[in-house]
Amino acid sequence: MNINVYTESTPNPATMKFIVNKLLINGSVDYPTKESAEKSPFAKELFKFSFVNGVFFASNFVTVTKTEGSDWSDLEPIVKEFVKGAVESELLVQLKEQEDVVFEGTEAEIKIQQILQDYVRPAVEQDGGAISYKSFNDGVVTVELRGSCSGCPSSTITLKSGIENLLKRMVPEVTEVVSEAM
Repeated sequence: MNINVYTESTPNPATMKFIVNKLLINGSVDYPTKESAEKSPFAKELFKFSFVNGVFFASNFVTVTKTEGSDWSDLEPIVKEFVKGAVESELLVQLKEQEDVVFEGTEAEIKIQQILQDYVRPAVEQDGGAISYKSFNDGVVTVELRGSCSGCPSSTITLKSGIENLLKRMVPEVTEVVSEAM
């Protein structure tokens, strides 16, 4: 299979999305630090570049966050070439695959998790990010934003205008959605 890599900018200017014509992982996995990438040969290699500040994988793309002071116009061709080679040589994204998603909790909690999985996750992944459910207490849903969403200037607007409104509409018990700091 001939591997093609193309890039898309994300709402976060420090993050670039590198999309390939092959499935890399079922689900998503975030490596916000070099230390967290121990179980990912692919991410570990990316972190060898001094300008790499974070790596996130979902379905057919890898999102790379660069360090401050580096310029995507210089880095993009380097990362693009690396990603192409890594995918061609079948460098593993993870040593152990993630388990299937199982929702737990009260009826409201399961409904919240299902909505996040079915409606929110695909939209957030389009922008090179990920969202995961953390908890639901006294009407407040706590989520964690990763990938390009982490530190993105527009993630607060997405969280409040988009996700919060959707959940309030579909689960009347929800009064607010907050993001847990990384």
